[in-house]
Amino acid sequence: MIDRAFVEITAAEWHDIARLRIDVFVVEQRCAYPELDGRDIEPATRHVWVAGPDAGLPELPVASYARALAGPEDGTRIGRVVTHPSARGRGLAGRLIDHLVRTTGGPWTLDAQARLADWYTGLGFSAAGEPFYDWDMLHLPMRLNVATDAATAGQSPRATDDGLAAAGERLPAGHAIGEPHRSRQEACEPNRPPS
Repeated sequence: MIDRAFVEITAAEWHDIARLRIDVFVVEQRCAYPELDGRDIEPATRHVWVAGPDAGLPELPVASYARALAGPEDGTRIGRVVTHPSARGRGLAGRLIDHLVRTTGGPWTLDAQARLADWYTGLGFSAAGEPFYDWDMLHLPMRLNVATDAATAGQSPRATDDGLAAAGERLPAGHAIGEPHRSRQEACEPNRPPS
């Protein structure tokens, strides 16, 4: 697993990260929006990813990726969680979130695509507000609070469940991180019939 600030990322690494995010969030999910939002270069932003060779996929430069921003309440905001289509089902996204929970300060917040809310709930997150539309896709604000004491310091909230290494296997049936979302496709391409 690689964990870096933007200034530590090479040009080639940033190209591969941006390409994966755009390939999935903009192209695969068929919704044009400003993927590069200016937050990637903030000094406190952390970029974590699993390189393809580390996931047994030597042809992929980046198999799975997530970023962490300084949160609004002295916590951490997790976002841009994405896995390459050929790397899905290997628990990589869960490992990234587990890593961020163990290495950053909480509480942790994120805006989950509504269809993945159950997956995030399985990682210990809970709803923290009302659903809302972001770029015509339904999202749910979620939050993870973990009590820290001597017994749990440095552990993820699911440490007793052998970490989140297999979290990708806990996705609701028929779902995978970054798979197309029909209502988003319809909203972003209103003249295209649903597939």
